[in-house]
Amino acid sequence: MAGPFTLDELARRTGGWVEGDGGVLIERVATLKSADARSISFVSNPKYRADALASSARALIVTDTDAALAGRPLLLHANPYACFARVAGMFDRGIHQASGIDPTAVISVTASLGSGVSIGAHVSIGAGVVIGDNAVVYPNVTIYPGTIIGHNAIIQAGAVIGSDGFGFAADAGTWVKIPQTGRVVVGDDVEVGAGTTIDRGALDDTVIGDGVKLDNQIQIGHNVTIGAHTAMAGCVGVAGSASIGRHCTFGGGAIILGHLTISDHVHVTAGSLVTKSIDAAGTYGASLPATNNRDWLKNAAHLRNLVRMDERIRALEREIGKMEKKS
Repeated sequence: MAGPFTLDELARRTGGWVEGDGGVLIERVATLKSADARSISFVSNPKYRADALASSARALIVTDTDAALAGRPLLLHANPYACFARVAGMFDRGIHQASGIDPTAVISVTASLGSGVSIGAHVSIGAGVVIGDNAVVYPNVTIYPGTIIGHNAIIQAGAVIGSDGFGFAADAGTWVKIPQTGRVVVGDDVEVGAGTTIDRGALDDTVIGDGVKLDNQIQIGHNVTIGAHTAMAGCVGVAGSASIGRHCTFGGGAIILGHLTISDHVHVTAGSLVTKSIDAAGTYGASLPATNNRDWLKNAAHLRNLVRMDERIRALEREIGKMEKKS
C-alpha cells in the first residue's frame, strides 16, 4: 500500500469517521507546517490548534472535540496520534528488507526459521535459535544459541541478543566467571533497536514480553523480565534480575538497578535513576535539570553539607521542643 486513498477509505481502515467530503484524495502524510493540498496531517495536542488552522493540509486527523477545526474535511478518531501512525503506515515507502535470507548470513543448521522471515546481510544465528513467522532481522545482528524470537519481530541492525550476562564472583582479589546458561525469550510483535543488547540469563531466562518496543543502544541485563507492551527510549539501562511490568514507559537514559520490581503502568522520565522498587502505577522521575555551571557548583557545595545541616536542624527542633514544654 502506498496510496493515494480517499479520506473515506482511510477512515474505514483506521476505525475513524469522516466529517465533510470523504471523497477527497489524499496522496501523502505531512506535518502541519509542511502539508499541502495533497496531504493529511493530525492534531493531538490543543496547543497546535493555531498551527492546524494555518496549515495547508487538505484534511486533518482530530478528535471530535476538535471538530471546530472544520473548514476542511476531517478524519475523526478517539486517538489521533495512533490513527496518524496507521495512516502513515499505509503510505509508507520507506526502507524495507525483502523476505528471504541474504547469502552472507551465517545460520546454524539447527536453527528454526518461520515462514516469511527476512534475514539481512552478515547476520549470525546460533544453534537452536527459533525465529517466528514474518520476523525481520536487519544486517549485522548476532543472535546467540538457544534464543527464541516470536512472530513479527523486528530486530534492527547491529543488535546482539543472547550474549553473556555480566556475572562474576569475587575470590581473593580476582573474578570467577559464572556460566550464563539461561536463554533470551522474545515475544511476538517485539521491536529491538539498532545496537541494543539483551543478555541471556544466568540460570533462568531473560524474557521480553509481547509487543515490547526497545529503542537504540539499550542494555538489558541477564534474567531481566519486561512485561508486555512496555516501551523504552534510547540508552536505557536495566541491570540484572530487574522485573518490569506491563505497559510501562522509560525515557531516554533512564537506569534501573538490579533485582528491583517495577509495577504495571509505571512511567519513568528521561535520565532518571531508579534505585528502589516501584509498587504503584504512576509517573516517576529523579533528574536535576542542567543549569549554569557556576550555579551548579554552588548547589553541589550545599549538597555536600546536607547531612550536617539535617543534624543541626534536628538538634534545634529538639531544643525548641524543650523550650515549648517549659513555657
